[in-house]
Amino acid sequence: MAYWLFKSEPDVWSFEMQMERGDRGEHWDGVRNHLAKKQMMAMKTGDRGFFYHSNIGKEIVGIVEVIREFYPDHTDPSGRFGMVDIKAIEPLKNPVSLAAIKEEPRLAEMALVKQSRLSVQPVTEEEWAIVLEMAGMR
Repeated sequence: MAYWLFKSEPDVWSFEMQMERGDRGEHWDGVRNHLAKKQMMAMKTGDRGFFYHSNIGKEIVGIVEVIREFYPDHTDPSGRFGMVDIKAIEPLKNPVSLAAIKEEPRLAEMALVKQSRLSVQPVTEEEWAIVLEMAGMR
């Protein structure tokens, strides 16, 4: 299993909205960055991800799961980009802020710290465990 981080502005698409979709989940569309596209192309059904509220809150708030692998993005008229489908698994017991992540020396190399603008990012197994620990879930 691989781990990922999905960034969304909560006033556009929040984790609460994602949870309301239930097991049918929601497609992760609108990504127009080639590196983020490459990340999504690597995702497999069952991979887990953190749901990160960007701009407002700036914190990891929940866990999601990939339920459909990469396919064409219906919002892209050029046909160059795709999307995956994800479903909400559970909210974090305690959201983990970007500030807290930046203060944690073990997360200094995390993509969220190094490539903060990228909307879809890989998360290492070690980073996954550390964030869960910080969220009070380990």
